[in-house]
Amino acid sequence: MHSLITQDHIDTYQRDGVVMIKGLFADHVETLRAGVERNMAAPGPYAAENLKPGEGGRFFDDYCNWQRIPEFETVIRNSPAAAVAADLMGSARVQLFHDHVLVKEPGTSKPTPWHQDGPYYFVDGIQNVSFWSPLDPVTTASLRCVAGSHAWEKPVLPTRWMSQTNFYPNPDDYMPVPDPDAEGMDIREWQMEPGDAVAFNYGTLHGARGNAAGTRRRAFSLRLVGDDARYVQRPGPTSPPFPGHDMQPGQTLRTDWFPVIYQR
Repeated sequence: MHSLITQDHIDTYQRDGVVMIKGLFADHVETLRAGVERNMAAPGPYAAENLKPGEGGRFFDDYCNWQRIPEFETVIRNSPAAAVAADLMGSARVQLFHDHVLVKEPGTSKPTPWHQDGPYYFVDGIQNVSFWSPLDPVTTASLRCVAGSHAWEKPVLPTRWMSQTNFYPNPDDYMPVPDPDAEGMDIREWQMEPGDAVAFNYGTLHGARGNAAGTRRRAFSLRLVGDDARYVQRPGPTSPPFPGHDMQPGQTLRTDWFPVIYQR
């Protein structure tokens, strides 16, 4: 077991689908900040500005950039994240799925909508983990996760954040997006220091408040998968899409695109 976590972290993660890890990227904050600046100066093909005209602030996000942003690859390969992921997932090996940057500038009141990541992905399996790590002190703009939602019988309907349209043509296969505050769900959120990380399952319902603070809220997310991860065919293009991957349902993720970054 890695020294950053205890058996209680593992038990909490398995039971609730979410746990906070203090200092996971603490030694890599400046490197990640430099990577975010490089990313924002030269956005990738999936970069998005998630605000409509008239909505204040700026909400930038981009993903799948580790191969062209050297700071991201350095942190992914040299931080303790992969070893901690193996412990949390109970997996012998860890594969990189993708990286994700989300930046809310001061005065960005728009919240990140409630959603589960899993329905957007072409990955099936329960051994997975996302790490969400702020690169600025966070009080009110932290990630919010609904404990136990990774074990719900039906996934939550994936939608497009800007248009609020359904992501796939089969909405009856999903449950409507709930309102966790109104429904009194068990929401976990923390005040966090740069380099702390929320670890959550791909099936965990989560969102984030807007950034009412006078400072930026930069966040780096890292998506990893374990032994049981398999490619699954969705009823439409996934996010990320990874065009031309050539995988077939039931196959493990190809290691030339999704490298093994930890092996027991």
